[in-house]
Amino acid sequence: MQKTLLLVDGSSYLYRAFHALPDLRNPQGEPTGAIYGMINMLRRLRTDYPAAYIACVFDAKGKTFRDDLYPEYKAQRASMPEDLAKQVEPIHEAVRHMGWPILMVEGVEADDVIGTLAVEAAKQGLNTIVSTGDKDLAQLVNDKVMLINTMSNEKLDEPGVLAKFGVPPNRIIDYLTLIGDTVDNVPGVSKVGPKTAVKWLTQYDSLDGVIANAAKITGAVGENLRQALDWLPQGRVLITVKTDCDLSAHMKSITETLVSNPEDKQGMIDFYTRYGFKTWLRELSGNPTANATPLASAAGTNAPAQGGLFGDDNSNVSASTPQIPAPPAETRYEAILTEEALDAWIEKISKATLTSVDTETTSLEPMTAQMVGISLCCEPGIAAYIPVAHSYQDAPEQLSRELVLSKLKSWLEDPSKPKVGQNLKYDSHIFQNHGVRLQGILHDTLLESYVFESHKSHDMDSLALRHLAHKTISFAEVCGKGASQIGFDQVDIERATAYAAEDADITLQLHYAMWPQIDGDEKLMRIYNEIELPTSVVLQKIERNGVLVDKDRLAKQSHELGIRLLELEQSAYEQAGQPFNLNSPKQLGEIFFEKLQLPVVKKTPSGAPSTDEEVLQKLAEDYPLPKVLLEYRGLAKLKSTYTDKLPKMVNSDTGRVHTNYAQAVAVTGRLASNDPNLQNIPVRSAEGRRIREAFVAGPGNIIISADYSQIELRIMAHISGDASLLRAFEQGEDIHRATAAEIFGIATTEVSSEQRRYAKVINFGLIYGMSAFGLAGNLGIERSAAQSYIDKYFMRYPGVAQYMADTRTQAKAQGYVETVFGRRLWLAEINSPNGPRRQGAERAAINAPMQGTAADLIKLAMIAVQGWLESTQMQTRMIMQVHDELVLEVPEAELELVKQKLPELMANVAQLKVPLLAEVGIGKNWEEAH
Repeated sequence: MQKTLLLVDGSSYLYRAFHALPDLRNPQGEPTGAIYGMINMLRRLRTDYPAAYIACVFDAKGKTFRDDLYPEYKAQRASMPEDLAKQVEPIHEAVRHMGWPILMVEGVEADDVIGTLAVEAAKQGLNTIVSTGDKDLAQLVNDKVMLINTMSNEKLDEPGVLAKFGVPPNRIIDYLTLIGDTVDNVPGVSKVGPKTAVKWLTQYDSLDGVIANAAKITGAVGENLRQALDWLPQGRVLITVKTDCDLSAHMKSITETLVSNPEDKQGMIDFYTRYGFKTWLRELSGNPTANATPLASAAGTNAPAQGGLFGDDNSNVSASTPQIPAPPAETRYEAILTEEALDAWIEKISKATLTSVDTETTSLEPMTAQMVGISLCCEPGIAAYIPVAHSYQDAPEQLSRELVLSKLKSWLEDPSKPKVGQNLKYDSHIFQNHGVRLQGILHDTLLESYVFESHKSHDMDSLALRHLAHKTISFAEVCGKGASQIGFDQVDIERATAYAAEDADITLQLHYAMWPQIDGDEKLMRIYNEIELPTSVVLQKIERNGVLVDKDRLAKQSHELGIRLLELEQSAYEQAGQPFNLNSPKQLGEIFFEKLQLPVVKKTPSGAPSTDEEVLQKLAEDYPLPKVLLEYRGLAKLKSTYTDKLPKMVNSDTGRVHTNYAQAVAVTGRLASNDPNLQNIPVRSAEGRRIREAFVAGPGNIIISADYSQIELRIMAHISGDASLLRAFEQGEDIHRATAAEIFGIATTEVSSEQRRYAKVINFGLIYGMSAFGLAGNLGIERSAAQSYIDKYFMRYPGVAQYMADTRTQAKAQGYVETVFGRRLWLAEINSPNGPRRQGAERAAINAPMQGTAADLIKLAMIAVQGWLESTQMQTRMIMQVHDELVLEVPEAELELVKQKLPELMANVAQLKVPLLAEVGIGKNWEEAH
């Protein structure tokens, strides 16, 4: 420590931090991503690389000597983004409070200051560590200078530089001069990349050697070299880092000026308060609420931790409160290959207050994937990987999967042993594939991220970079990509251990980093504890249940669709007067706009007349061929996506389709369904509805479908508190008829079907922020008439108008809106200078609380229904969740009870200002149940 100088390339890191976290904002809407990233990186550096002397070096404003040498230097670089520019001064303030001396020297770049300090440090017998992501600084590496990259965990000493670039540090300048630097707009030799540069420098030793032998180098690349000979000396000067800058005006000496100072605690408290960094603020304030507090007690309720509603999952999770461990200075990952080592780890996790668990598998298909290994971690930096099925040639002997699971089974199934993971819904399937029911799930980092930052990515690699400034080993690095990708069972166990144990370790660290963002916030705790975690358990059960599909019926439908498509194709040929490829935009454009002279509705970015769906819809109002093509496209999609594809997705063991419900996708909280997507089956056409006929009940069972009636309008009434809307729902009126009566100033008994249709379009349109222009197009009326209807609507429902105005204001002030239950719905573009984007965000701000609350309600309904089914030991199974609808497969003996209880359970999951109403349908298939 006493012999080390730690330098940070601040200019490199503030850009990288900003681009890693471009949308991070504090409650005041100010950008804070670069600030957060810089502080996170500096905190970690002080822990991982303690040094007596430190400095953070930034570029000074104004030109440098390189601009005078070459006016085009960095000419192509865009100006600093406005959101980043706003963060530069706060970053400098934070860096100073953290005890880091700052250097900014006019006329030179940060790289030059770093180079000068590294040379001076060596003269004084000091070792220098440079934290940077800039490859140019590799030229400084020697036995006294090492580079580290906190974002990729890369360390470059002399052998490291040679391994990465193919040349030693003393040839990096020559190497960069040959390949050029596009970021700084420094040309190299045209068409010369790293491989050619390394080849030449290996053959001719140096840039001077390459220049001297330029005449010998043949081919186009040799000609390019000879054309660049006059430029290369200047390019070398531009790329060379200065090591003799005059720093006398900025510092006395390294040992006097660049001393590692203690943190200004009060300054940092004030700073964290100002910019909304609550986790770090709690740490400094001496409030240990950043601990892994159990969910129920931290929420201040008696709610069970996760699956307690269901009796068998997680109701007995330990209520201990472990202290957050410090970030590890180094990692120790081990492969478990003996029973003794396994027993030692079982003893360790049995005593642990929280254990991270993860599985490695043969595929990503949860119902069929086989376990290849298990990783465990209960202390940051220390993790184990238990390989059970690696089968590559010369693989070492491993413990059998059966032995490992038999020894771990009691711990895995113990609801009092707290566990954390990243998307444990998937791992639960894997364990269940091998006869183990995973219980004791206390936390899931996927859901933690989703609850407090739903608008960002939630995969572990992104989370680690965002919250730990750590670049994880990617799956592609271990298994490869594309055709050359191998299965995880073919990965060398040493490499597999580094990857899998890191997964468990990072997951535990992520929990400790993210949990304080939720803990203590009553609203977020409710979303996490009472909605998202229990929903994950229910979804796993629904996925496991699957839905029975009648493959013969689908085959028949596919055949019929094929015949109809041939008929439509012939009809299109007749309308066009010639055969053509119905799927070719080019041929379609020629027939539409050259042969048939149809009007051009809009153009593509390249200037050609468009033939997209919107254009076809418009042209189909007046011309027969576009109408035929629309029907053709719709039926072709049905055939390829559903009637042809669904039978292939039936699980051969169960005879059922098992979709995957993605929980952490939509900002609003809505679930997404994939493989197959059950939520996008079209229901507006007869052919689309027929597909649902193929989703059937098994022998002796009936399908029950239950969905919330007019749920978003009811939520609008609740949120807005509008007296007229509330009264209509309380009295059980037809809301569209009631709205029509209000708008047209007539009694409800006098409302015509056309007037009711208008009111329905207005009711739903305004929820989605529809303008007078959009309403006019939807109703086929003049814009002035549409505006008149909107004005009358708001006159009759002033509470709705007030809600919309208040919501826009609130969204702009805090950057998000909330559901009734407190889910945060972030709106990244709400203060955008781009008008259309901002207006889109404003529309979303109005609708999101309703969509989000509807999503919360259907999740609460799923939890309530599953809890009742399990508590009563019913044989009824939930088999699908689609939008605001639950679909169950019910034995005939339980039909009457379920039909009575289901709407009752759904209606009572929350008490709004208006009654919730769930409607039930029954049938032998899904379509009949509607």
